Amino acid sequence: MRVELRKRLKFEAAHHLPLAPDGHRCRNIHGHSYSVEIGVAGEIDPSRGWFLDYGDIARAFEPIRLMLDHKHINDVPGLESGTAEALSVFIFEKLKGLVPGLFEVTVRETDTSSCTYRGE
Repeated sequence: MRVELRKRLKFEAAHHLPLAPDGHRCRNIHGHSYSVEIGVAGEIDPSRGWFLDYGDIARAFEPIRLMLDHKHINDVPGLESGTAEALSVFIFEKLKGLVPGLFEVTVRETDTSSCTYRGE
């Protein structure tokens, strides 16, 4: 039986959008309580009754969280644009090969604004 799991994790960070038009408020440095949702899919292992332990997803994300938490995202190589789009791709690429069945990463900057990346 195939299932999809999602694990939501959080970190706090600042960023700015240097490529936004002049006068756009997001050109200024500001912070977010980011929420990252990692989506995985696979077959339930009948001997365990589950596909993947949520803790395994959290452990794989922890080094990335440490890279980003309470940091200025634009200072992280590969995230100079500071966008949610860049961040979702960055996290997906870092988790690829580490998390079985990874199929999407969603980054939420606020409760109403998010970006989902599903790989190429």
